[in-house]
Amino acid sequence: MIGTCREDTAIRKMMKKLTIYTDGACRGNPGPAGIGIVICNESGKIIKEDKEFIGDATNNIAEYRALIKALELASDFSVTRVECFSDSELMVRQLNGAYRVKDEKLGELFLQVREKERLFEEVTYSHVPRENNLIKRADSLANLGIDDKK
Repeated sequence: MIGTCREDTAIRKMMKKLTIYTDGACRGNPGPAGIGIVICNESGKIIKEDKEFIGDATNNIAEYRALIKALELASDFSVTRVECFSDSELMVRQLNGAYRVKDEKLGELFLQVREKERLFEEVTYSHVPRENNLIKRADSLANLGIDDKK
């Protein structure tokens, strides 16, 4: 046994910041899609991973859906700050205000992200290359999400 529920709760309350890596994947665009999430604590240790099949979607929709789910999962840890990393330059630039959201479906997802941000004092978004090891892990999870549904 790793620890008791009380110890787990105490650890969660002590954390102030989480780092999140997300990726969305689809086979075809649109096509069967999945999301992958890797959440790390302040020390960089992976504390949560998630994958899910989300049905048919475009890659951009999958990227946003992964981020929304990640922010929901992060809220379980009672942290005040979240740093989000994605290889989706479009999504990161939209969330940072550099690009307008023109697509109606992405606009709805953009607003859902903004709503989830309210769960935290601070949320930041950064673009990282696909070669980043934790983005690679999130990508693998997203593809496993698709594979699980086949």
